[in-house]
Amino acid sequence: MPTSLVTGGAGFLGSHLCDELLRRGHRVICVDNLETGTLANIEHIRDQGFIHLNLDIIEPYYVEEPIDFVYHLASPASPIDYLRLPLHTLKVGSYGTHHTLGLAKKHRARFLLASTSEVYGDPQEHPQRETYWGHVNPIGPRGVYDEAKRYAEALTMAYHRQQGVDTAIVRIFNTFGPKMRPHDGRAIPTFLRQALQNRPITVFGDGSQTRSFCYVEDEVRGLIALAESGYHYPVNVGNPDEYTLLELAEAVIEVTGASSEIVFEALPIDDPQVRQPDISLAREILGWEPTIDLREGLRRTIEQSGRDNLSGGGT
Repeated sequence: MPTSLVTGGAGFLGSHLCDELLRRGHRVICVDNLETGTLANIEHIRDQGFIHLNLDIIEPYYVEEPIDFVYHLASPASPIDYLRLPLHTLKVGSYGTHHTLGLAKKHRARFLLASTSEVYGDPQEHPQRETYWGHVNPIGPRGVYDEAKRYAEALTMAYHRQQGVDTAIVRIFNTFGPKMRPHDGRAIPTFLRQALQNRPITVFGDGSQTRSFCYVEDEVRGLIALAESGYHYPVNVGNPDEYTLLELAEAVIEVTGASSEIVFEALPIDDPQVRQPDISLAREILGWEPTIDLREGLRRTIEQSGRDNLSGGGT
């Protein structure tokens, strides 16, 4: 029975990953200091093969139990969180990644870094391929997250090349599904919360900027497939279907049956104008591609989360 350690395992994506690994027969060690994660995401787990360690990974930490896989997902990820915790975000990407790579080295475990499409910044290449180096503002308000992830990628490759650690890097594009926080600050939870209250849906700019949204079940399949492969370089895992934010708002209104109007607000600083993954490499290396489209994912999110929770009534 393999053992997987998941940093950030009480967060949105991490908790779904813990669930799926347990379903596949893994023991799971969830490491999360609950800064942005929550016990509510893992309280349903009654599996004897699951433990939660309340640790802050920016400090050295040790796990004596043998580990086969390390999924390093820990990081503030929404703008609300990394703008509130800029130094902590940088430390998680640097010290936290260093300590977690050291743990993987000690246990001779396969290490997967959860990086982000934000390493591409506001890209000049469209769609984005893994060979594109990005167009990032390192001193803008988003720089603490973007550069933390870019540094973590460099650190991961250095451990692989110099220390021989078996590493992988996944660049995650916008992911959604049950367990999102209603006040997360990102587009889908915000739009769902507003629509389920029949309040105006707030779209930044003119709504022409694009995003690609991957349902969490598909995303988790991609993460595990990469971890179980022998590939070491970055791989995009996301849904290549591209939507403008205005199209997303209209889809949310359609799926929820809301009577919300759409209103427009000022565009945040350094907000990317386009975001669409080229997943040719994931198809080739992993045999992976998403199977759940946007509207089906939204329906599943509402059904599994409950309207009260998504609208903020259950929080």
